Amino acid sequence: MIDTHGQTAAASARPTTSDASADPARRGRPPRTAWTEAQRTTAAGYAFLTPWLLGFFGITLLPMLASLVLSFTNFSGSFRTVEWIGFENYRLMFTVDPAYWQSVRVTFTYVLVSVPIMLVFALTVATLLNKGIAMLGLYRTIFYVPSLLGSSVAIAVLWRFIWGETGLLNNVLDLFGIVGRSWIGHPDTALLTIMVLNVWTFGSPMIIFLAGLRQVPAELYEAAGLDGAGRRQRFWHITLPSISPVVLFNGILAVIGGFQAFTQVYVVSGGTGGPAGSTLFYTLLLYQRAFGELRFGYASAMAWVLLLIIGAATAAVFASGRYWVYYGDER
Repeated sequence: MIDTHGQTAAASARPTTSDASADPARRGRPPRTAWTEAQRTTAAGYAFLTPWLLGFFGITLLPMLASLVLSFTNFSGSFRTVEWIGFENYRLMFTVDPAYWQSVRVTFTYVLVSVPIMLVFALTVATLLNKGIAMLGLYRTIFYVPSLLGSSVAIAVLWRFIWGETGLLNNVLDLFGIVGRSWIGHPDTALLTIMVLNVWTFGSPMIIFLAGLRQVPAELYEAAGLDGAGRRQRFWHITLPSISPVVLFNGILAVIGGFQAFTQVYVVSGGTGGPAGSTLFYTLLLYQRAFGELRFGYASAMAWVLLLIIGAATAAVFASGRYWVYYGDER
């Protein structure tokens, strides 16, 4: 007798030719999947980067390229009358406009004088705070607050109140019988008040300096003390070389910020750059040409020259670092 039930079970257990050919694993190919792990990771990364990419291309890169094109035109706000004039804006800037070179002189004076003083002052305060004083967190907060407010309109208005002819400083001087002056209204002292404001906002580099000082190995000071090195020698030969990368970082940020100073200058000078052009910063003149005279093409040319100036200054600071910046892994 034939066991039909057994034959049926055996037949159903054997794979058919069509089933084997339909199985990708049996043909030596991996099974298909919609996304591999690497692809999912890449897609997630681009998804998180999308807002930044949109902002970079839509708010930064494309407007920069547009301003570069406009710098070769006489654009005044209307595209109907725009004309291509080549390098005429740059020629007028360098050879005709006397206010341009005045703004360059004022801006470079501001950067070359106030930035080093601010960095030295920030490093001095950071060194004092690094001695393990009590309530360190409170002092760090107090010194950092001016950096948060230094570029605001409110602080600039306060600065006019302090340095004006009837301001707080002159009221204090009157107590000692000293006749004051309008510090922001005199050509000899107006720029000085802006420099003092920049030095006053030393909190941000001070915090960075303090973090760098905390990373200097204590055994270096101990070894120097055993060799008879004094406090000044330890500072010059251990502290400064150890935090030289931090000094370079703070210096670059301060130089870039100095060339871009605008808000405090605009408010203190009333948007005029006076008196007698003593506070006519580069950015302030650029603003006047663009929104005061509607010479957007000329202002675009000024903006690109400023970009080159900042780039050259940054490159110079970087290049100087090879002579005085020390990294711990160097031999």
